[in-house]
Amino acid sequence: MKLLIQGNNIVVTEAIDNYVKEKLEKAVKHFQNLITTVDVHLSVAKNHRVSNSHKAEVTVHANGSTIRAQEGSEDLYASIDLVADKIARQLRKYKEKMLDRTHVQPKTGEMVAEYPVVENLIGDRHVELPERVVRTKYFAMPPMTIEEALIQLQLIDHDFYVFRNSETDEINTVYCRNHGGYGVIIPRANGNGNGTRNGKTAQARTDEKEHQSSPQR
Repeated sequence: MKLLIQGNNIVVTEAIDNYVKEKLEKAVKHFQNLITTVDVHLSVAKNHRVSNSHKAEVTVHANGSTIRAQEGSEDLYASIDLVADKIARQLRKYKEKMLDRTHVQPKTGEMVAEYPVVENLIGDRHVELPERVVRTKYFAMPPMTIEEALIQLQLIDHDFYVFRNSETDEINTVYCRNHGGYGVIIPRANGNGNGTRNGKTAQARTDEKEHQSSPQR
């Protein structure tokens, strides 16, 4: 297992480095056969008026999956304790889900219910966009089903998860709904229905490929 520690607005001293390693190695010791890399990011807000200014973020890469946890407090060591406990719970949840999947494969339709599209997704909330892009992230996006994307969503400590749908080869997003349950955002190409690419469904594209590969008469 590879453990990487980085700091933002903070010098990662030997004492901090040793404390992080002690806590994280203890948190993941029962899952080391699954884990390849653990990334730890420590940060301190420059504005002293910000509450919970000392943050600790941990990202674990395990068997192609990503498990993430973040905690903040007024003390860096306390934040490290909190995030270590949280990532241990997330890893237990991940292992349980992997075991469940080997026994029962629930139907995707049972996990993600269909809801009518709401025209106004913002409601009465005020939208404030940043003046410029302040951060860019690059990550692998292997194809997966909606069911697999839901599992990832539950492990990364976020409200949404962007993935490449293995059935349509499109970029989709699963998210936590404010009133419970999950939703899926699917692009609509050329004004056509859901799950299409260039105006064609996955089944239509398959039929077209079979026709093209058949011998001409």
